[in-house]
Amino acid sequence: MSEHRRKPPQPQGGGRAAARRGPSGSSSGRRAAPRGATGSPADSYGSGSHGAGTYGAGDEQRPYGGRAEARRAAQRGGGRRRGADPSGPGRGRTAPPAKKRIIDYPRAGKDGWRRWTPSWKLMTGLFVGFVGSLVAVAGVGYAMVSVPNVADTATAQNNVYYWSDGSEMVRTGGEINRQIIDYSDIPAEMRYAVISQENKTFETDSGIDPKGIARAVFNMARGGQTQGGSTITQQYVKNAMLDDQSQTVSRKFKEIFVAIKVGTDVPKDEIMAGYLNSAYYGRGAYGLQAASRAYFNKDATHLNPGECAFLAAMLKGATYYDPAGATSIDPSATAEANKKRAETQMQDTLDKMVEYGHLSAAERDKYTTLPKWQNPRSNTRLSGQIGYLVDLAKAYIINNTKIRANDLQQGGYQIHTTFDKKKVKELEEAVTKVRKTNIDPKKRPTHDTYVQFGGASVDPGTGAIKAIYGGEDATKHFTNNADATGAQVGSTFKPFVLAAAMRDGIRDPDGDEVQPQDERTQVSPKSRFSGQNKLKIKNYNGTVWKNEKGEEWLQTNDDHISYGSAPDYMIDLREAMRESVNSAFVQLGMDVGLDKVKDAALDAGLKKDSLTGTTYPSFSIGISDPSAIRMAGAYATFAASGQQNEPFSVTSVVNKDGRIYQHEDATKTAFTSKIADNVTDVLKTVVEKGTGTSAKLPGREVAGKTGTTDGNRSAWFVGYTPQLSTAISMFRLDDDANNKARTFLPMFGTGGKDKIHGASFPAEIWHDYMLQALEGQPSKSFPTPQPIGEIVNAAPSPTTPAPTASKSETADPTPTKTTPTPSTTPTTPTPSPTETICGFFGCSDNGGQSNGGNGNGANGGNGNGGNGANGGTGDGGGGLPSPTTSESSGENDGGQGSNWGSRGGVFGN
Repeated sequence: MSEHRRKPPQPQGGGRAAARRGPSGSSSGRRAAPRGATGSPADSYGSGSHGAGTYGAGDEQRPYGGRAEARRAAQRGGGRRRGADPSGPGRGRTAPPAKKRIIDYPRAGKDGWRRWTPSWKLMTGLFVGFVGSLVAVAGVGYAMVSVPNVADTATAQNNVYYWSDGSEMVRTGGEINRQIIDYSDIPAEMRYAVISQENKTFETDSGIDPKGIARAVFNMARGGQTQGGSTITQQYVKNAMLDDQSQTVSRKFKEIFVAIKVGTDVPKDEIMAGYLNSAYYGRGAYGLQAASRAYFNKDATHLNPGECAFLAAMLKGATYYDPAGATSIDPSATAEANKKRAETQMQDTLDKMVEYGHLSAAERDKYTTLPKWQNPRSNTRLSGQIGYLVDLAKAYIINNTKIRANDLQQGGYQIHTTFDKKKVKELEEAVTKVRKTNIDPKKRPTHDTYVQFGGASVDPGTGAIKAIYGGEDATKHFTNNADATGAQVGSTFKPFVLAAAMRDGIRDPDGDEVQPQDERTQVSPKSRFSGQNKLKIKNYNGTVWKNEKGEEWLQTNDDHISYGSAPDYMIDLREAMRESVNSAFVQLGMDVGLDKVKDAALDAGLKKDSLTGTTYPSFSIGISDPSAIRMAGAYATFAASGQQNEPFSVTSVVNKDGRIYQHEDATKTAFTSKIADNVTDVLKTVVEKGTGTSAKLPGREVAGKTGTTDGNRSAWFVGYTPQLSTAISMFRLDDDANNKARTFLPMFGTGGKDKIHGASFPAEIWHDYMLQALEGQPSKSFPTPQPIGEIVNAAPSPTTPAPTASKSETADPTPTKTTPTPSTTPTTPTPSPTETICGFFGCSDNGGQSNGGNGNGANGGNGNGGNGANGGTGDGGGGLPSPTTSESSGENDGGQGSNWGSRGGVFGN
């Protein structure tokens, strides 16, 4: 650089150069580090308060030779020309290269989408790492699991059931009925039946099904139902792992590892023996030997191919394949349905055994029907009422929670029920008293055999089932009579017709079949309908109702009694309910619409599958067959002023992990309080001075209704107070007949009475039980009903004489023909040629029997008898002599045909 460009030295201690030189250095005259070398602000600007230079006052050396050298120094170590941020985009030194990362993601030096797209190296590395991790996990898992031993897990935990007060009811569910047998004692046909049906490659496969495993894991991961292993090896492992039946992905993986180890280390014959010794066959039987004893009372070694195929079917789920039925767990698991399923499955198994070469066609042809099986053995059930209570609670849990039947069988649950220990005992005592006093099969074997009672008691405020009576003993009688039995309810159905008439109203005769609510007329209990015997039933528009054969229907009352005065025999609905007059309620149901009657019954709490014949006039007088629990619950809706609560038997379920189910109330409004309270008020009349007077409770208001079906095959009393609703049923049913259709039998002569009706033994049981069950509770009154509806068919003038019961003028020596009895002898004299055909379906064959009834009024009472053709049910007269009836002395409501097994001709199954 030329001399004339060099700037003269500045005076020491001042000026721009001094400031540029920075703070003074040490007194030794030693050259200081260039400015900015350390990168700190103090290095650049000095540390003194007055901005002293780099050197001290006595230092005459200059650090640089001029501006060019200073510029070069700044570029090397920073200076005032370089920004304060070394990483910034200043004109000086460039940023150092980025440090290399193990995982280059997001990718350095890439822009846009490329920055976020993994490289092939990264993808390859991740895949290798993932596979390696799986191998490591599998190796560790495989090493940690051991081959299970069925004998070590032969006893599961108990379930503990509690009464409603928290006291322990019973411990059950963990004592496993199992006997281990050797492989050599297992018939080859049994092994091949299972192989053919469940795992045809068992003898050659590795023991697992990858597709089945993936499906099960996926279902569990998304919260759905789990699925068991699809190979015999996997099922054996699942059965043996009784110490851990949790429905989790971790348990499923553990099961897979165990299955792999079992498939690798255990011989096939040991796996097969382990599976057949651990599988559940129903009836509390675990293992082939216990199952063989439970179903055939023989050792497993003596099973024939047909019996082996039958037991293989039980492995699909005995609830739906045991021919004895399991309606206490699932109402659809009836004996008839289970027999059909079991036979179909058994025949399919035998066919596959032939197809896969395990059975000859000639041997297979010997087994074309179900083998002869025995009814469930008593030692597999709890005795007394406890067995019915436990079955009911188990069924509720299975149908209303995520807990399955197999989970319950493994045990470990604390189940808190709604059952009141005191009330259960009192209900059983009330039934036992009537039975011991009146029913004597030794004295009257023809009339007193197969007599059964059922009962249920429900809290109207919550729907909690407080007590049931399921039968004499759960180890002797296997059907829970508090649940569905098939016994028709007769006139106890009439309150639902009345409720429908008050809520939906009757239709305008001049309108369309389906009419808006504002075109209907809500009825009052003071509304009047004809109580005439042999009333010709009409459609709402006045045309005569006819069945599909073109036959008219003349509705009869009990003993051919007409109520009211000629010529129209009009009576109000309160009297019609009090005396259970069929003709009035059948016509009322037609005017309202049977669809509306059905809706009212469902809203009250009955189940759809229990309602039969919903398009026939007799639907209104009780041809349906709800359970005692449902009838008590439906009447409880009226007791609760129209608030409906589903009956329930379990309040909570707890396991080792804590509470897993808690009942939540779900009350809904079925009827307005005005409607429900008016129904109650009418039903109070039945107990106070009608057919139900034997149910009166001293000092308490009671509402209720009697019911007796045609053929006298069932009788009911259903009633309630504000605190408790109870239904009692009575019938004769031979349901212990092996492989035979269940048949309801008539009760004429039962208990030494000419006829059993709702006001007799059922009302007596109801009275005795309720008297004790309500002891100590305050007496409560029903709400005062508010006026409702219009008085349909009002009396023409107040001077009209009060209606009185009188013999029907149509009951002449040649009355309208009713349906014949199950025999060929008709119940009434042959009609004259000019008479209209009547009965349920007129004069066709196989009709039910017409049975008279017994009334409570001055003129002999009321009722309805008579059945339709083909086992259908209906209501015919019973006052005239018939071969099967003696003197009538009660009400007869609704009815049932003799062919119960077919559910009555056109009503079907």
